[in-house]
Amino acid sequence: MLEISKDWQDYECIATGNGQKLERWGKIILNRPDPQIIWPKTNKEIWNKSDANYIRSNKGGGHWEYVKNIPEKWTIKYKDLTFKISPTNFKHTGIFPEQATNWDYIIKKIQEFKKNNDGPMRILNLFAYTGAATMAASFAKADEVVHVDASKGMVEWAKENMKLSNLENNYIRFIVDDVIKFLEKEKRRGRTYHGIIMDPPSFGHGPNKELWRLEDNIEELLQKSKDILDDNFSFLLINSYTTGLSSISLKNILTLIFPNTNIITGEIGLPVSENNLVLPCGIYGKITKN
Repeated sequence: MLEISKDWQDYECIATGNGQKLERWGKIILNRPDPQIIWPKTNKEIWNKSDANYIRSNKGGGHWEYVKNIPEKWTIKYKDLTFKISPTNFKHTGIFPEQATNWDYIIKKIQEFKKNNDGPMRILNLFAYTGAATMAASFAKADEVVHVDASKGMVEWAKENMKLSNLENNYIRFIVDDVIKFLEKEKRRGRTYHGIIMDPPSFGHGPNKELWRLEDNIEELLQKSKDILDDNFSFLLINSYTTGLSSISLKNILTLIFPNTNIITGEIGLPVSENNLVLPCGIYGKITKN
């Protein structure tokens, strides 16, 4: 099933083509590469509107070339949430706008759970990055949201997003830790969660610098997450940008690890204003109780 993040006001994918995407972030227009874009540009003049262009390096990484002076950072809103935007040397800006459809899903599931259950609701966000999903969960009135990421810098950015969204009085725990180690510790503590969100990277390194590949470690990640999923859980949401991992492959492993549950998988995407194309932006899997 295709989910399209189409409710943005402050973000727009203006045009795509030849491995590039032209995006509006508030009033600022950025041109960034995207390997999924294998189709040609249809209106080359529109690309002259960019305020900054990300240039890849042959040695890896890249840098921004600025056509105009733009702020080092600024903010954009998605509905009731506000996020800091800041172009990084890795081409990212601090949020992934296609994830808005997942934020809407998180808010919906939490509100439904709170309406139908008297007890507290605990949400765990793994590989939580700058915390957009964390803020969505907190905004939806989850009683406790635990935000886990191995990068201290990303956790600090998430704290900024918390303040920008006026959620600093809510109960959000920010934890800098290796996700697998954290899951093991939570199991030993006997803690469970009613909702688990995860956006694992394609590649990474474990606490002892060992190589972590999603294809090799997804089973362990899901099993350890299952260990701390409450019997009265609401949902588990996994997102992936890993090239070569299809939504069917994801559904197969979810079906084996989480039998007797409802499982939906598919792609997420962004609408392209120029010509009504859809830019593919990864896959998702959603698990709920039967």
